[in-house]
Amino acid sequence: MESEGPIRILVADDHPVVRGGLVALLRTIDGIDVVGEAADGAAAVREAQLTHPDVVLMDVRMPGLDGVEATRRIRAAVPDTRVLMLTMYDDDATVFTAMQAGAQGYLLKEAEQDEIVRAVRAVVAGEAIFGPGVAERVLGYFSCPPDTGPAYPFPDLTERERVVLELLARGRRTTEIAGELFLSPKTVANNMTSIFAKLQVAGRAEAIVRAHERGLGGAP
Repeated sequence: MESEGPIRILVADDHPVVRGGLVALLRTIDGIDVVGEAADGAAAVREAQLTHPDVVLMDVRMPGLDGVEATRRIRAAVPDTRVLMLTMYDDDATVFTAMQAGAQGYLLKEAEQDEIVRAVRAVVAGEAIFGPGVAERVLGYFSCPPDTGPAYPFPDLTERERVVLELLARGRRTTEIAGELFLSPKTVANNMTSIFAKLQVAGRAEAIVRAHERGLGGAP
């Protein structure tokens, strides 16, 4: 249902410059009220519960709790709040996992100002919104026969575990993965242990082979 007053928005992005730019942009738009900001997924969940925004503009990759899991928690705790993903990642695994978590829209950060504003208004009105490239992938996915299997490999993995496995398959060391994802090496090691168990592999080398077999890591 469309809001009667200004559209109340929460902006969640871990990059201060990007977050600040979005907030500044949105505050110039008539009929939009920025009610909060968050630098990570956990803060986004807390702010959503406190402010009950109409829409959360949600980044995907954030330290600690990622945007996908934050979306899932927000949709469970504040079901009237819509989530519009605004990210630089458009791989199939991220797109479909975000939609399964309850996101109503998915735009890339290269989107123009007018496109972002239209998307915000559309999700408030109950529409599902995708950027042009993402829309083609979603339509392609739903046009596939139902017995083609999941849209991404290893569906038992969490979003973070998929990202860790992808980086592992690219040859990253534990400390490098930790640095890229803003995690501690111990947290990455715990994720790897979970990945190995879910993939039923003995260790890193076998996990990399399995990942390459499923097209992860840019394998030939």
